[in-house]
Amino acid sequence: MDVALKVRVRSAPDGKQKSFAMKLATYWRDGSERFGALVRDGIVELSSDRFPTLRSVLAANVLDRLADRAANGEVISLAGLAWRKPIIDPGKIICVGLNYKDHAAEAAAEVPANPSLFVRFNDAQVAHEEDIVRPTVSRQFDYEGELAVIIGREARHVPAERALDHVAGYSCFAENSLRDFQGHSRQATAGKNFERSGAFGPCLVTADEIPDPSKLILATRLNGLEMQRASTSDLIFPVPVLISYISSFTRLMPGDVIATGTPKGVGSARKPQLWMKAGDVLEVEISGIGVLRNRVVDEVAEAA
Repeated sequence: MDVALKVRVRSAPDGKQKSFAMKLATYWRDGSERFGALVRDGIVELSSDRFPTLRSVLAANVLDRLADRAANGEVISLAGLAWRKPIIDPGKIICVGLNYKDHAAEAAAEVPANPSLFVRFNDAQVAHEEDIVRPTVSRQFDYEGELAVIIGREARHVPAERALDHVAGYSCFAENSLRDFQGHSRQATAGKNFERSGAFGPCLVTADEIPDPSKLILATRLNGLEMQRASTSDLIFPVPVLISYISSFTRLMPGDVIATGTPKGVGSARKPQLWMKAGDVLEVEISGIGVLRNRVVDEVAEAA
């Protein structure tokens, strides 16, 4: 597990709790999905009948109440636990295309005047250490490492200067695309939504741990070789601007996810082009968050 495991509670001068920092993960244990806080020796389970998922905690605006339990609860070993996506049931997954100038350049595209957005279905992502699937109908399977933003408070018509107040935390995202299907029309939906083609995780790092999301380093590796490296300071539309723009046309709700775009170095822009194949291992690493790791497998054709 490649994340710095910690729970930290910061106190105000008067001794009252001011803020907290946690790395929260969702996992499968004893026949059900649970969530908890990652600590140095394992994980402290935090889910309950009242709040069974991270999304339910965010919706109730009680994330801060978990800090004391996370710091003092019983530690469970990670051995034998199966990872799940940090938010298993997001209401919306909104992705941003061409959000790094160097990626727009390698795609021979103009820098957009406004964010270029599309949506992904929830079943298009798997969790950390789960297999991502190369479909039978295409071999143009491209990697795309991205920073994911998880909304913590309802946001509608939010100005950019207050946008980060609506963020619960951050994670890694492998957005991945089937480039030929992406080019079938002016809409990217088909190429971006193949079942289990992308990944999300390994954890949600609370916003207190990352006060400035423009100071992160993103790296994507394929079979251990670095394919992409960029600073999130290079985003054309930084996180606050994205939240402000998106919330101008739709209501962002707790648990919604924004994938902020990928930098240069994608396989489709290389000479020769480089496509993912069965047996490859894809890693997306973001400073302060950790490493999202997935193996590529070929789709098993279903019987007609």
